[in-house]
Amino acid sequence: MFRAGDHLGDPDATIRANVERYLRTQGIEPDGGAIHMLTSARVFGYVFNPLTLFWCYRSSGELECVVAEVHNTYGERHCYLLRTDPAGRASVPKAFYVSPFNDLDGQYRMKLPAPGDRLAVSIVLEREGHRPFVATMDGRRHPATLRNILAAALAVPAAPLLVSALIRVQGITLWARRLPVVARPQHTSQEAVQ
Repeated sequence: MFRAGDHLGDPDATIRANVERYLRTQGIEPDGGAIHMLTSARVFGYVFNPLTLFWCYRSSGELECVVAEVHNTYGERHCYLLRTDPAGRASVPKAFYVSPFNDLDGQYRMKLPAPGDRLAVSIVLEREGHRPFVATMDGRRHPATLRNILAAALAVPAAPLLVSALIRVQGITLWARRLPVVARPQHTSQEAVQ
C-alpha cells in the first residue's frame, strides 16, 4: 500500500500533487507529464523508506528532473532536486543528516537513469578521494498492481522491518567499533516537504 503521508508534502493530498507542489517551490511548473516513483510499499501496515525516487517528465515525454526524497531514522526527510545528464548522472552536495557516523561533508554522485524494463541506480558519497558510502539497487520492473504488491509482500513479508533493523544493527556495530558519533544538527523542513 502507498500512502501520501509516507512521502513529502501534505498527507491529505495525493503523492502526485505533493511532488508537483515541491517542483513549484524549485521553480519548475509541471505540465501534466508523467511522474514515475520508486519506493517501498507498506507491508502489513509498516513502511521504512530510506530513499524514494521520482522521475518527473514533461508532457512531451522529456525527463525534466529527478527528485530524491531521503528519510533518516529520526523521522526527518529531505528532497534533492537533480538535473540528470543523458546517462542519468547528477551530483549534489550532501545537505541532510542521515547517519550519526556521517556529517554533512561531501558530494553525492548519483546515477539514476530513467527506469525501463530494468532499473539500476547508484548513490555514492564522495569526500576528498574516498567514498564512505555506496548504495546500489538493481531490479526488474513490475507494475504496482494489487497482485504484484501482494506477491512481493508475501515473498518478503518483513522487508520494511528487516531494512530498518539492519540499518540499526549496522549503527550498533559501528558504535561498538568506536567510530566517532557526529551530533545531529537541527534540520529545517523544506517548503512543501514537511
